[in-house]
Amino acid sequence: MSFRDRLRERLLGWRRALTASGRRLPGPRRGRIPVNMALEGGGAHGAFTWGVLDRVLEERNLRIEGLSGASAGAMNAAVTASGLLRGGRDGAREALHEFWSAVGHANGMGPLQPTPMDYLLSGWNRDWSPGYVWARALSKVASPYQLNPTGYNPLNAILERVVDFDLIRARQDVRVFVSMTNVHTGRLRVVDNKGLSPDVLAASACLPFVFQAVEIDGEHYWDGGYTANPPLFPLIFECDARDVMLIQLTPVRREEVPKRVGDIVDRVNEIAFNANLVRELQMLALFQDQARPQHGRHHYRRHLDALKLHHIDTADALEDMGRSSPMNSEWPFLQHLRDLGRERASRWFQEYGHTLGVASSMPLSEFL
Repeated sequence: MSFRDRLRERLLGWRRALTASGRRLPGPRRGRIPVNMALEGGGAHGAFTWGVLDRVLEERNLRIEGLSGASAGAMNAAVTASGLLRGGRDGAREALHEFWSAVGHANGMGPLQPTPMDYLLSGWNRDWSPGYVWARALSKVASPYQLNPTGYNPLNAILERVVDFDLIRARQDVRVFVSMTNVHTGRLRVVDNKGLSPDVLAASACLPFVFQAVEIDGEHYWDGGYTANPPLFPLIFECDARDVMLIQLTPVRREEVPKRVGDIVDRVNEIAFNANLVRELQMLALFQDQARPQHGRHHYRRHLDALKLHHIDTADALEDMGRSSPMNSEWPFLQHLRDLGRERASRWFQEYGHTLGVASSMPLSEFL
């Protein structure tokens, strides 16, 4: 079977699952434009996504139908969905603020404590902060099973307080899709509303050098970013909205070749966490191209021809914050990232907002 045939089978599998579930194929909608949000993970950088979501929720002509995410993106997705279901767009904005505020004020328990010299000389960069240097060195010789034998994760209590999991499981008004990576098989598992729980979110954000693997249904899971960061296909084939807004925290392209050890490690990690997203985009580009009239009419043409993909990234906003910044959960820093996200989203709406509901602002052809 050729590579294209294998890809076609995968897409048809999504279509069969959609048909078996009894859901109708997406049709045209009137009124507010329904959108799906695909939220990449990135630790504390997820506060940038908070800012983007906060700005999107101000747009009264938009309606968020589905959210997918990995790691911090999964948490943003669950918090947003819970807030929307409880209190509409204002409820979602309040829930996001409550979540990230709690994360920021819990920072005092972590190792990344800034010194006065950090504030004076480094701005938001904590790469040379004693706490970060010590924690980084320790992680090379001891595992979380030795350093944290009880498996304590302060995020669990925050999530249980902020997110109404029972409401999300009971409602399908706002769809949620969270990725996890099976430690035993290396395979992706995507959990939707019906299976969402604090453990699922903890698993999706489980960096193996920081936290113990999370056990769910007898299987163990690590960070969802290793296999889908974030998952796009569930949004496309299980939601009616044809506009998908991808919020990306990790740069796909770097112009310079890294030459220092730390820079090489950083770039390797960026490539690893982007690999599955790039592959999904390549698959979408290929099948959207094949779905055009000159290739004949395929079953999935209505899905892919109508797909409108949009993209908001950090640009160079996080360039000088250092490799420690995803671990920096100081409340002032999180607020700074939120403001950067709001600013970036506002700029996107000025330049590309008119394309929503009309056309893609992110050409998939560049991935062919």
